[in-house]
Amino acid sequence: MNVPGLHKFLFEGCAVRGAVVRITAGWQEALRRRATVGEFPLPVRTLLGEMTAAGMLMQSSIKFDGALILQVHGDGPLKLAVAEVKTDYSFRATAKVVADIPPEARLSTLANTHGEGRCAIVLDARKRARGTQPYQGVVPLHDDARAPLEDFSSVIEHYMLQSEQIDTRMILAANDEVAAGLLLQRMPSTGLGNLAACREEDLVCYHEDFNRRALLSGTWSREELLGLEVETLLHRLFWQERLQRFEPAATRFSCSCGRERVSRMLVGLGHAELQDILAEQGRVEIGCDFCGQQYHFDAVDVGEMFTPARDHPPTPTTLQ
Repeated sequence: MNVPGLHKFLFEGCAVRGAVVRITAGWQEALRRRATVGEFPLPVRTLLGEMTAAGMLMQSSIKFDGALILQVHGDGPLKLAVAEVKTDYSFRATAKVVADIPPEARLSTLANTHGEGRCAIVLDARKRARGTQPYQGVVPLHDDARAPLEDFSSVIEHYMLQSEQIDTRMILAANDEVAAGLLLQRMPSTGLGNLAACREEDLVCYHEDFNRRALLSGTWSREELLGLEVETLLHRLFWQERLQRFEPAATRFSCSCGRERVSRMLVGLGHAELQDILAEQGRVEIGCDFCGQQYHFDAVDVGEMFTPARDHPPTPTTLQ
């Protein structure tokens, strides 16, 4: 089982679950494809890798058919960072950078310069009913005392505790070779609800099961998480524990862009705008921010996009 991918496990005899993810080939492909239209600065690549690993771990802990999307909306040089993970653990990620970024920049420097940065967690169901909006939870990039959070893992832990009331420990790391992460969560116990009905002595034990393992996980270094295989990591950390392991799941880079989707987006710009681009450049060129795929449309292509009913002024568009 010493393979990259997502590895889920349970601790036998206590209400704690976990998962480890290591994304190698898919992450390298994502960065290579993005580099064809412009490489992101290192701190942004690192953040996107951590967000992708976090998305994998969160997707693994819920029963949900659709895309889990993590978005950092920044008020600094990083305006937007997005990582999308689908039910089959395919993923894509991108960012929008608007100013120079120092090589050692952390989260507050990237996206929370003025204290207005936030993270959105979006669940977009695959079979969402027409007219309904995806679920979205939002958390600021600071703690309850308004101290800035410097690690994306702290943002997710804060969100899970405040919004979901689930004790969560998450450790994330990424470089240009690997995006990796560990998740530990205290599982809800049947009948406990908000734990009000639990005897005090049982409640102490209930939390201690999670707290002890969360402290152990904190002994992992970033270098270990990036450099060691899953089997070695779990053995070093939980060698005294009995783990129930599940079949690992493969992860892969995948982008859902396509010529038809790009055409629909261009229609939103309006016929007049596209004609101006054709007159100036001879064709319309557009690249996917997620995968770097380039799409080209000549005058004939643009003409086919529009009928009298569709030839309308520009309308708002969203990132596809």
